[in-house]
Amino acid sequence: MSAVYNSRCPAIEARGLYAAYQDQPVLSDVSLSLPQGKWTAIIGPNGAGKSTLFNLLIGNLAPLRGELRVFNESAAIHRRAGHIAYMAQRENMEWDFPISVRETVMTGRYGLMRNDPLWRRLLPQRWSNPAHAEAVAAALEAVDMTSYARRPIGALSGGQKKRVLLARALAQQANILLLDEPLAGVDSPSEALILDVLDRERKSGRTIVMVTHDLPSTRRYADQVLLINRVVVGAGSPAAMLSDAMLARLASGQTPLPDTEGIHYAA
Repeated sequence: MSAVYNSRCPAIEARGLYAAYQDQPVLSDVSLSLPQGKWTAIIGPNGAGKSTLFNLLIGNLAPLRGELRVFNESAAIHRRAGHIAYMAQRENMEWDFPISVRETVMTGRYGLMRNDPLWRRLLPQRWSNPAHAEAVAAALEAVDMTSYARRPIGALSGGQKKRVLLARALAQQANILLLDEPLAGVDSPSEALILDVLDRERKSGRTIVMVTHDLPSTRRYADQVLLINRVVVGAGSPAAMLSDAMLARLASGQTPLPDTEGIHYAA
């Protein structure tokens, strides 16, 4: 999927976002701008609101106040159109369920099928649509899991499971990939493979937004870093954002000093 947008507008833009769970504030007056076709790493301590931001984007949570736009339109429009793919940190699925790797990746196409008003009546035919099979095959090849296509997902290692979940996101062929800690708990070969896959996706023009605690890979791959701790602490280049001074401000939840060069601020 390759929609054409004004390249000058942000892929994701938030203005004055507030969010809470059970009346407990999680995000407070968050404003941000994430560029198209770039790799943005989101870094913050546990409980800083990183996953909450993703839940707002995919529609699992509604903001208390504020505006969230994707390609200068309502985020809901792009969710419905399948322009946003999401890979959760901990997938809520039964790993012992008797389903194959290929079938698991195929479920990533479900949302695209559902956009068809006749999807329930045509579901068997839609599953057999060659476009879905081709997208799944390409995604499995990208994460080097083609030879595992018929294997039950419960028989996979932790790193292999993460690669399958990434393949499911890739199979959606979305313009924006949201990834919540995709490197957590994976072995070194899987980590290297995941990073290489995301690098290729970024070079192909897709927007990568990744929550991570991995500073070395952020320094190597990310175009922009967003520091968040319930508020936006800063956004800019990896070199500027991953300095000792900025990481200390992140830990304290403080906003940056007004004269900090290259940093964008919450309104």
